[in-house]
Amino acid sequence: EAEEFGIGFPPAFWKRRIKSKRGDYDLTLNVLPLGGFVKLKGEHDADTHKGSFGAASLWAKSKIMLAGVAVNYMLAVVILTVVAITGMPKLITQAQFGEDQFTVARDTKVVRNDVLVGYVEPESPAASAGLKPGDQMISLRPEGQEQASKVNDSTELPSFTRAHAGQQVEITYHRDGVDQVATATLRSSEDVVASQSTDNPKGYLGIISTDLATQKSTWSAPIVAVGLSGQMTKLTLKGIWSALKGLGSLIAGLVTRNNTARSNGQEIATEQVSGPVGIFMVLKQGTERGFGFILFITGIISLTLAIMNVLPIPALDGGRFYMVLVSRGIFKRPLSQKMEERIVGTAFMALMVLFVLITIVDLKRSW
Repeated sequence: EAEEFGIGFPPAFWKRRIKSKRGDYDLTLNVLPLGGFVKLKGEHDADTHKGSFGAASLWAKSKIMLAGVAVNYMLAVVILTVVAITGMPKLITQAQFGEDQFTVARDTKVVRNDVLVGYVEPESPAASAGLKPGDQMISLRPEGQEQASKVNDSTELPSFTRAHAGQQVEITYHRDGVDQVATATLRSSEDVVASQSTDNPKGYLGIISTDLATQKSTWSAPIVAVGLSGQMTKLTLKGIWSALKGLGSLIAGLVTRNNTARSNGQEIATEQVSGPVGIFMVLKQGTERGFGFILFITGIISLTLAIMNVLPIPALDGGRFYMVLVSRGIFKRPLSQKMEERIVGTAFMALMVLFVLITIVDLKRSW
C-alpha cells in the first residue's frame, strides 16, 4: 500500500491528502529536483504487517523496485521513436565516441545540417569578432564580394578561409534566437604555415567547427529508438566507469598529496556528470534547436534515470533491490531495520554531497 507519492526529494514544500477507494495517500512536491518517489507502507524489509512492503514476497518486491526502471526505459523508447520520426539530432559521432549514432541506413535521411562553433582559439580573428562556442555559422562574405557563401558543412570552412587568407570577412551567425553579423580579418597564409611547426598551430579564422545533423526515419523509428537506447546505455555506463576511475584518482591524489593525480582525477570525474543546473543549461540551449531537440534530451534523461536506478546504489531502487536479493535470496532472512537505515542513510548522504559538488561544477561551466 502506498502512503506518499512525491515529486522531487524531501523536504516537502507542498502537501495534499488524497482519498481513494484503495486507501488514502499524500501527494507532495519536494525541494530537491532529483526525480520522484513512492513511500510504501512498512518500507523496511523486516516489516511483517499485512499490506506492508516487508511482508510481500521476493517476487512482489522485485516488481515494485524495478517498476520505475521499466517505466523510465519504456518512456525513453516511446519518446525516441517520436523523435526519430519528427527529426532526431545526431549527437554520437565517430570522431567523439569512436562510433556513429545507431540508425537503419536505408530508412534514414539527413534533413538538416547546422554548422556550430565548437571551440574558439584565444586571441584569434574569431575571438576578436566575438564568436563563441555554440554559435551557428550561417554565411561568410569576403570583402568586395556582394554574394555571401552559405556554410552548409563544417568541411567547407577550412577551404574557404584558406582561399581568402589575409582578407576581411563578414560573418553571419545565429545566437540566442537572433542572426548576428561580425567582421574578422583572417590570418595570412604565412602566419598560419609558420605556426604549424610550433607547439601552438593556428588557423585562418581560429575555430573548430562541428556538424549537428538532424535525421528522420519512418518504418524503422521504433528500431532506431531501441538501438539508440542500447547504445546510450553502453556509453552511459562507460561514462560512469570513467567518472568512478577519476574519483579514485582524485581520492588517491588527496591522500598522497599528488597534485597532478588530484587535478586529473577531478577533471575526469566532473566532465562525465551533470546535475539539475547542467540539465537546465542543456535544455535552455536546446530551445535554439527547437522542440524536437528538447524532446530528444528528455528521452535521454529518462533513459539515464532508468540506468541509474538499476545500479547497486543503496539509496536508489537498484540498491534496495540488490540488498533484498542478497538478504532474502542468499541469507534467507530479512535485513534488519537498523542495518538497512544505516546503509541507505549513508548512501543518501553521499549522494547529497555528490549532488552539491556536481551543482558547483555545473555553475562554473555555465559561468
